[in-house]
Amino acid sequence: MTDSEEHHHPPTSLGKASEQLPDALAISGRGGARAVRRSGTGHDHAGHNHGASPDANVRYLGIALALLVGFMLLEVVVAITSGSLVLLADAGHMLSDAGAIGASLWAIRLAARPAGGVWTFGFKRAEILSAAGNGITLLVVAAVIAVEAITRLIHPPPVGGAAILVVAIIGVAVNLVATWVLAKANRSSLNVEAAFQHILTDLYAFIGTVVAGIVILTTGYARADAIASLLVVALMLKAAWGLLRDSGRILLEAAPAGVDLADIRGHLTAVDHVRDVHDLHVWTVTSDLPALSAHVVIDDSCFHDGHVPRLLDQMQDCLTGHFDVEHSTFQFEQAAHAGHEQSVHG
Repeated sequence: MTDSEEHHHPPTSLGKASEQLPDALAISGRGGARAVRRSGTGHDHAGHNHGASPDANVRYLGIALALLVGFMLLEVVVAITSGSLVLLADAGHMLSDAGAIGASLWAIRLAARPAGGVWTFGFKRAEILSAAGNGITLLVVAAVIAVEAITRLIHPPPVGGAAILVVAIIGVAVNLVATWVLAKANRSSLNVEAAFQHILTDLYAFIGTVVAGIVILTTGYARADAIASLLVVALMLKAAWGLLRDSGRILLEAAPAGVDLADIRGHLTAVDHVRDVHDLHVWTVTSDLPALSAHVVIDDSCFHDGHVPRLLDQMQDCLTGHFDVEHSTFQFEQAAHAGHEQSVHG
């Protein structure tokens, strides 16, 4: 028997036990099984702050977007007139940055829609899809830049070092401001972190471009432009890998990083009257929203003496206090119910 929650709540802070009582309790089953669901009361957990609010995130992302689009237009003009690949590469990267921030803004709005109908979690995972899309965008742009950079390493065209240096210095200043703005947003959201990584990578790229411009001006070594472009590619690949790895774990419903299932099982089985825990699943719906479900074998007496609601509270307190997981579903079973289990996942 599978039970599901229709509502979600953000996790409480690590190490803080929940003091709320169940406000939704369903008991049904077959052959001694009891499925028990508990949803929270929506309390504001005092002293717990997961970062900036969604509205604040939208404001920070909007400021960063305006800065990048304005500078990107300037950079494209200078890149074309000076014949600089590294500036054009940076402009392409900034275009991906602007697209990343635009997608992040859209995902935040979409994720804010309430749950309803078949969308029992709402559109929370829109932010994860946005982060994955940003990672893919970085890979595509990196591939295009890498091909052109290798070509220019073999046949380097003349490049205006002065133009590169001036635009790159301005780019460093613009990206410093944009990075500072986004650093104030809630980066525990993978969606916001994706936008931040785009801008941070571009900041490093502009620093490399400044160096390339100085080398070209002082030595006339035109290949410095292509070499700087390849450094941009390396940074983009690194950022893309991190985004695709983290978003992939969530989309494939792997256990959150750092979660030890054996440790969780050990804590749950240490609760009085709990004999065994199986079919234990832990996954992440979206950033900062881990979820857990499990089948729990308990003493038969719990089904007769009214102890199940109290046991539910104890197990919820264990999860919120030790593992920062508040969204959970337990199926309570008698030992005799094992014969009815068709598939056990450990």
